[in-house]
Amino acid sequence: MSSELPRTLEQYRHAVRAHELSAEEYLDETRQLIERGDPQVKAFLHLRLDAARSDAQAADPSSPLAGAPIAVKDNIMMAGERCTCGSRILEHYVAPYSATVVQSLLAAGAVVPGKTNLDEFAMGSSTENSAFFPTHNPADLSRVPGGSSGGSTAAVAAGFALGAIGSDTGGSVRQPAAFCGVVGFKPTYGLVSRYGLVAFGSSLDCIGPIARSVRDAALMMNVMAAHDPKDATSVRRSPVDFEAALQPTLAGKRVGIIRELQGLDVQPEIAAAMETTRKAAVKSGASLVDVSLPHILSALPVYYIIAPAECSANLGRFDGVRYGLHEDGRDMTETYSKTRNAGFGTEVKRRILIGAFVLSAGYYDAYYKKASSVRQLITDELDAALQSADVLLTPTTPTTAFRLGAVTDPLEMYKADVFTIPANLAGVPAISFPAGKDAAGLPIGLQLMGPRWSDADILSCANVLFTALGGES
Repeated sequence: MSSELPRTLEQYRHAVRAHELSAEEYLDETRQLIERGDPQVKAFLHLRLDAARSDAQAADPSSPLAGAPIAVKDNIMMAGERCTCGSRILEHYVAPYSATVVQSLLAAGAVVPGKTNLDEFAMGSSTENSAFFPTHNPADLSRVPGGSSGGSTAAVAAGFALGAIGSDTGGSVRQPAAFCGVVGFKPTYGLVSRYGLVAFGSSLDCIGPIARSVRDAALMMNVMAAHDPKDATSVRRSPVDFEAALQPTLAGKRVGIIRELQGLDVQPEIAAAMETTRKAAVKSGASLVDVSLPHILSALPVYYIIAPAECSANLGRFDGVRYGLHEDGRDMTETYSKTRNAGFGTEVKRRILIGAFVLSAGYYDAYYKKASSVRQLITDELDAALQSADVLLTPTTPTTAFRLGAVTDPLEMYKADVFTIPANLAGVPAISFPAGKDAAGLPIGLQLMGPRWSDADILSCANVLFTALGGES
């Protein structure tokens, strides 16, 4: 066995195929890391290390993932395992089937060491909204890992898994990836099956990979991207080899800088990272272009009307009758009320109430209908901007990771997603990649967005910049 464990999925596959390492040996080392480190990081809600070792022993070294440990966010179903969504209302729920993406990963040779922590029903930007405990950022245990996929990104950053999957509704893969110093990719809506993902906002939700390098994210996308007849929003596309599509330079690429975002208040080190990355893009053969999206700053309020509206409809199924927590009442109405009051946390209740309000008679036209119109306007503007630019470069977050308990105002928390939300509203692909650290040593993440179905190109451009900034290709 090699004296130094592989850091990336690509290094791991090479070592396994060269017989320098076995899947079970790597998992044994990973298990020690988890047992030693996760009591402090708290990335996992449920571990299945014995089952994972059996899977690793049976893994085919020539398979695409060759027995690599891939963590799964706990709002994505895995048959026979609990799927709590970070909520008391599903605390003891056991998934009767596996999500299509989990089936695909397992078929490709992945082993799952455990299910990761998240903000309850994926509603949050810090993983502090988990009903069970907050996750800590491996870069600084006093800081949040971001959210809602904070457990997945923390697991990858801490070395507890070579990759992970999370869900991204308004930035929930990319924002925590930025905070934890890893790569998070949100694919084009419809490219990766959502079957088996517990719905939050059905027109916004995407499942995406989290990894230590852009190349690793591409390797995972090779497994995850496929048409699924069980998902009505899944789109049939010609297969793409995302890893083979990675190019060495940005020659001929046009990198767009969004005019309206230049005036936003971002942490000085993030602004400096943007400037460094712009220079790296030009050095690699790209040209910089100025683009305008006049309504992009409306994306945040639009999202916080549409997402709660969809969540209020989706979470109506949690009634204490069919599955999950049940609290007895004198009649059906009281049973619903008592069950939901005991089972849902504060942020989930807040969003359900907002959603019910904006969909109610007398307010639908003023709020939901208007927000839907502005969403289409933002989408059209983004599409137009991506005619004159191949990719758009922005920060992923306005700041680096904040301290646990430091942000108590919900509106301030929502602002953490100001750069990530537009990609979800428009359904376009976007990626966050590490771009250095701030003065406190906390990771900085930058984002690329591209046109619909340009996923391979987005990964390729991000890989060039990630490598130029010192990342492992």
